[in-house]
Amino acid sequence: QVRLVESGGGLVQPGGSLRLSCAASGTMFGFYDMGWYRQASGKQRELVATITSIGSTNYADSVKGRFTISRDNAKSTVYLQMNSLKPEDTAVYYCNARKTYDIWGQGTQVTVSS
Repeated sequence: QVRLVESGGGLVQPGGSLRLSCAASGTMFGFYDMGWYRQASGKQRELVATITSIGSTNYADSVKGRFTISRDNAKSTVYLQMNSLKPEDTAVYYCNARKTYDIWGQGTQVTVSS
């Protein structure tokens, strides 16, 4: 099975950008649908973006036009390019892999603050 490790989080100013990476270990990465979720302090985890095994994408309304999810199956990596960041984007961002069950990474903290 696939194991996931997120990286790329940090502290940015409003309007700034970050690129999150989700590196997958294991095999058969290309068969998984992938997603990014986030959980703000005191809030429920919410969907940010998904990308299927064939490349179809879906975004939460709150990030449409600002975030882009992509995958590189040769590198077994999923990315989340985040532009025009807002304070309300502050959260722990989790990578998700889905086939017949869900696999989660440990999360990476994104803080958007001036």
